[in-house]
Amino acid sequence: MISLNSIIFNGMDATPIDVQVQLSAGLAKPEFNIIGLADRAVKESAERIRNVLSALNISLPPKRLTVNLSPADVEKSGSHFDLPILCGILCAMGVLPESELEKYIIIGEVSLNGAILQTDGVLPASVWANAHERGIICPGAQGAEARWAGHTNILAPFHVLELINHFKGTQILPVPEQNHFTPEPDNHIDMSEVHGQAAAKRALEIAAAGGHAMLMVGPPGSGKTMLASRLPTILPEMTPDEILETSIIYSIAGQLNGKSLITNRPFRSVHHTSSAVSLAGGGADARPGEISLAHNGVLFLDELPEFNRATLEILRQPMEAGKIMVARARRTATYPARFQLIAAMNPCPCGHLGNAALSCSRAPRCAEAYQNKISGPLLDRIDLHVDVDPVNPWDMNKNDDTPAETSAQIRVRVVAARNRQIARQGVPNAQLDGAALDAAAPLSHELTEFLNDAAEKMGMSARGYNRIRRIARTIADLRGADNIEMADLAEALSYRPINRGKYGIK
Repeated sequence: MISLNSIIFNGMDATPIDVQVQLSAGLAKPEFNIIGLADRAVKESAERIRNVLSALNISLPPKRLTVNLSPADVEKSGSHFDLPILCGILCAMGVLPESELEKYIIIGEVSLNGAILQTDGVLPASVWANAHERGIICPGAQGAEARWAGHTNILAPFHVLELINHFKGTQILPVPEQNHFTPEPDNHIDMSEVHGQAAAKRALEIAAAGGHAMLMVGPPGSGKTMLASRLPTILPEMTPDEILETSIIYSIAGQLNGKSLITNRPFRSVHHTSSAVSLAGGGADARPGEISLAHNGVLFLDELPEFNRATLEILRQPMEAGKIMVARARRTATYPARFQLIAAMNPCPCGHLGNAALSCSRAPRCAEAYQNKISGPLLDRIDLHVDVDPVNPWDMNKNDDTPAETSAQIRVRVVAARNRQIARQGVPNAQLDGAALDAAAPLSHELTEFLNDAAEKMGMSARGYNRIRRIARTIADLRGADNIEMADLAEALSYRPINRGKYGIK
């Protein structure tokens, strides 16, 4: 019996798979069976492999060919089992040496002519192989992706013949080159292009500095989407650990699209017609959803009340825990989901609440029903609530000697504030809780009485109370201050409107 190694992923967790191949006598013609709880894509490997062997002028012997994928109680899915099964058969026929191939994790899909095609999960498979002191055999087009795991024991053939020739010694496969990564261009968008909206820009800077969730409320055309799309331009660059972790998620989801790594913070703009599965993740193989694809980046939800309410409620647990569990009938997967939520909405269906010239005949009655589509518990988890007023025409054509701040200028302050937080407590302020929050954001007796009085008058929950402390801590960090002062606390409270505020958002 031949035994080679492959792998599957359950969320971010890897499960090694033993690909066992055995040729046994008993039939006058070849018989090919794949067992071990394999899905349809895996079982279809038999026909693809038959055609590959035919293209290589190799005939299966007139014996019973059995492929067992062990452990048998774990469901196997994906076309990446093509290559390990084919290699196992070639070992059983004496074409390839089992003693050499058993040192590798093997993944890859094969086409009918023997070409090795791209597959999902090469990066996390390479990370696992490196951690367990094994090499990896993967598609040639993804060799650079595999190199990011930090080792060089990689074989990345483009065709099955290259792999055969390598082990026969007639052709040596080179170690894939590791691409040098640099942040991708931001399509030349910049905060300096946003005219006016000084208050919203200030709130966005605070959100970026502390990693806080933010909701913008204002009429159509006030610049909410424009502001949100420019948030990544002022966020700190990703750390190497964040780059690797985010890229692993995209590799599992099949969204690396030929890139070596995800080097920019993700910005996932989700349409309001999206389903709960697309947001949370799922499907037959429990793939990551938008909130996991936004990990270490931004999740932007425009037209927030237009989302299905049950879909929005999915956000509540991941916003607190930083991860999400996707449970399906045969598989349960856990993915990281430490995203920064930025949401935008109109104050009412027509969007012109408070403007007598433009509002509809149902205003203001329609506004309450529209805003009640968003639950109180979800709103309570959003740190910053910001009113975005219409842009003054004079601001649109303002030409003075004081140019608007660029994203690069704002990012300097954001990075400085974020570095203070990492040095002090190891995480951004938005993730502080319990004793860590008490240690990082102590309040004097005077400030405590002021906050207690404000919380009582505003009917603030315990969660909202702590969020005010986190925001005040971030504002102090932007000033470069060690202690929170009254002005910091007062500004933090201004982002928690009383009695549903100007546009009715609590």
